[in-house]
Amino acid sequence: MAIKATVYKTDLQISDMDRNYYRNHALTLALHPSETIERMMIRLLVFALHAHEDLAFTRGISSNDEPDLWLKLPGGDIDSWIDLGQPDEKRIRKACGRAREVFIYTYDQRSADVWWKQMCNKLDRFDNLHVIALPGDTATSLAQLAQRSMTLQCSIQDNEIWIGDERNNAHVVPEVLK
Repeated sequence: MAIKATVYKTDLQISDMDRNYYRNHALTLALHPSETIERMMIRLLVFALHAHEDLAFTRGISSNDEPDLWLKLPGGDIDSWIDLGQPDEKRIRKACGRAREVFIYTYDQRSADVWWKQMCNKLDRFDNLHVIALPGDTATSLAQLAQRSMTLQCSIQDNEIWIGDERNNAHVVPEVLK
């Protein structure tokens, strides 16, 4: 019998002063058996950064044809393709051909630095690609917020992010690589 995903429910209150976006989102996140709590919480953070009523979590880690999140237009075209980690060049090329904008968020700083040094010249030609590095302690800080039922507040201003609950907070300053 296969191990099933663990379900997390989140009430996420977003105040994004950079985009003038203020909304609450009731989200259900499925923690895939092969996924860590840290990675799931990074998905949640990235959702907050791109929040939109049509932004959706996908099968992500269990699918080669879908990103971790995407924003699809009513006709089915992909507006935003959002991946986490360090995808290979072939996957990035495919994403850039399918979506108006592609975002990659790296979060394991040591291996991400090595990955970026190998990939930066190969990816320079993609004008619709954005690569963002999250600081090394981000995953650990976010994991402290994880509960099966969460109420989180997220404030975004001047490319700085504060996310937390009544007990813990995480402060994140992403670095734009491309």
